[in-house]
Amino acid sequence: MPVSDSAAAKRRSVRALAPLNLFLADVRDGVGPYLAIYLLTVRHWAPGPIGVAMALPGLVAVLLQTPAGTLVDTTKRKRELLVLASIVVALSCVAAVTFTIRPVIYLTQALTGAATTVYAPVVAAITLGLVGHRRFAHQTGRNEAFNHAGNVLAAALAGLIGYYWRYEGIFYLVALMCVLGSWSALRIAPPAINHDLARGCGPDDEPTEDADAPAEATGAAAGFREVLANPRLLRFAGAVVLFHFANAAMLPLVGQLLALGHPKASALFMSACIIVAQLVMIPVAAWVSKRPTEAGRKPIFLLAFAALPIRGVLYTLSGNAYYLVGVQILDGLAGGIFGVISVIMIADLTRGSGRFNFVQGAVTTALGIGAALSTAVAGYVVQQFGYRAAFLSLAAVAAAALVFFWLCVPETNPALATGGPAENKPADAAAAG
Repeated sequence: MPVSDSAAAKRRSVRALAPLNLFLADVRDGVGPYLAIYLLTVRHWAPGPIGVAMALPGLVAVLLQTPAGTLVDTTKRKRELLVLASIVVALSCVAAVTFTIRPVIYLTQALTGAATTVYAPVVAAITLGLVGHRRFAHQTGRNEAFNHAGNVLAAALAGLIGYYWRYEGIFYLVALMCVLGSWSALRIAPPAINHDLARGCGPDDEPTEDADAPAEATGAAAGFREVLANPRLLRFAGAVVLFHFANAAMLPLVGQLLALGHPKASALFMSACIIVAQLVMIPVAAWVSKRPTEAGRKPIFLLAFAALPIRGVLYTLSGNAYYLVGVQILDGLAGGIFGVISVIMIADLTRGSGRFNFVQGAVTTALGIGAALSTAVAGYVVQQFGYRAAFLSLAAVAAAALVFFWLCVPETNPALATGGPAENKPADAAAAG
C-alpha cells in the first residue's frame, strides 16, 4: 500500500474513533443504573439483592480484567474483540427482559461484566496505536467527549422509552447500541494500528506512516512482576480503588430514591441525572485533554477527588428530585476528569514497558473491586440504616481517598515528575532496583 494510501487509511481510522466511542458509551456499563430501577419497580426486588445484581459485573471483572488487558497486549484482532464483546452484551440485555427468574438476571449481569472487560483497554490501545504518545492525551480527551455525548443521547432515549413505553425497551436500546458500536469498530483499518505503540512498547513516539509495516508487537516487554512492583503504580491503584468504592453506588442509590418518590417518572429523572452529568463531562474532558501537556496531571485529578465527598454529603440535604438531579453537576466534573487523566497517568507509568494494556486491566480490576464492594455494601447499609447513612458513609470514604491521593500519589507527567521520564518506566525502575 502506498504511503499516501496508508496515511489516508490512518486518518479514516482515527475519525472512526468518534462514532465508536459515541455508540459504545451506553454499552460499556450495560444497562447500568436503569437495572436497579427496573428490578425495584418492575420486578419488586429488595435493595439487598439489587445490590448483589449490580455488584456482579464488577466481581466478574475482578477475575477477568487483568487477563483481558494481557490479551489486548498480545492480540492483533482488537476490532474483533470489541465486536464479540458487543454481541455478548446485546444477547444478555435481551435475555434479562425475556426471562423472569432471578438466576437469569444474575447470569446476564455476570456475562455483561465479562464482556465489558475488553472495552476500555481495546479502545485505549487502538487509540495509542493510531496516534502515538504525543497525541494520546488530546485524542483520549476527544474519545471521552464523544463517549459522554453518547451517554447523553442514550440517556435521553432511555428516559423517553421508559416513560412513554416500558422499561424493557431500555434493554433493547443497549442491544442496538452494541450493533452500531460493532459497525464503527470494523471501520478501523487493521494495518493503521501500530501494535508496538498500542501496548506502550517501542522507542518511537509516533506510529509509522507506512501501513505495510508489520503491525505486531516486536519490542521487548517488561515482566509482569517488574511492572506491578512499581510503588508509584501501586499507590495510584490504591487511590482510584478508594475513589470507585465511594463513587460507584451513589448514582444507583439516587435512582432508587427517585423511583420510590416518583415511580412513574423515575426513568425520566434517572435520565436527567445522567444527562446533566454527561453534559458537564463533555467540556471538562475536552479541557482536560489539553491541560496535561502544559501542567501536571495531579492538580487536575485532585479536583475530581475533592468533588466526590461534597457530592455525597449534598445528597443527604434534600430529597427533592430536581435538587438531586442538580447535584449531578459534581458527578460530571469528577467523571470528566477521571475518564481522561486516569488513562493518561497509566500511560505515563507504563511508557516503555510494553505492558500498557496489562496494567490498564490490573488497575481496572482494582476499580472493579472498589465498585463491586461499593454497590453491595451500600445496598445493605440502606436496608439496615437508610439512604442518608449510606451516602454519608460513601462521602467519608471519598474524603479518605482525597487525602491518600494528595499525600501519597506523585506527579506522573514525564516533563514535571522528579527524576524525569525514566522514573515513570516500571521496567527500568525495577531493573535499577
